[in-house]
Amino acid sequence: MAATPEGMTFVAGGWFRMGSPDFYPEERPVREVEVDDFWIDEHPVTVGEFRRFVKATNYVTKAEQPLNPADYPDADPALLVPGSLVFHPTREPVSLDDYSAWWHYVPGAMWERPEGPESDVYTRGRHPVVHVAHEDAAAYAAWAGKALPTEASGSTRPAAAWTRRSSAGATSSGLAAS
Repeated sequence: MAATPEGMTFVAGGWFRMGSPDFYPEERPVREVEVDDFWIDEHPVTVGEFRRFVKATNYVTKAEQPLNPADYPDADPALLVPGSLVFHPTREPVSLDDYSAWWHYVPGAMWERPEGPESDVYTRGRHPVVHVAHEDAAAYAAWAGKALPTEASGSTRPAAAWTRRSSAGATSSGLAAS
């Protein structure tokens, strides 16, 4: 076996049951899935780690980029400003089939301003980074010499590696050694 990559945990591959008949349709059916051995980060990518990446590369996340009006033909162009969805807890139970009951688009929300322009991450350097799109995570992973789980990384679905890690009794960040 290769040397242990710093800050990573080895997860032995194998067969396991993945899915649930009880919750979301996309989790059905319960099925047997096989994954290859893989390495996974011991903790989620932190704000501080992501900040180092941004400073080293001048990377601009999806949440910071202007929106293309052609992608939103019925939207008011004045509303097509960079931002992200922000979670707002509700005071009482709400219907689960309408995400807008607790998620709101906030102009200016991004990894450095997680609740919007008036917020910051000054005291959150060790917190997991948020408002990161898949392409942002892939760019970070490439910079860090790692990779995101993919169909080619030994699973029948990228979610299988996450599920396998969880079923092994630990949490995951989703970054795997390349």
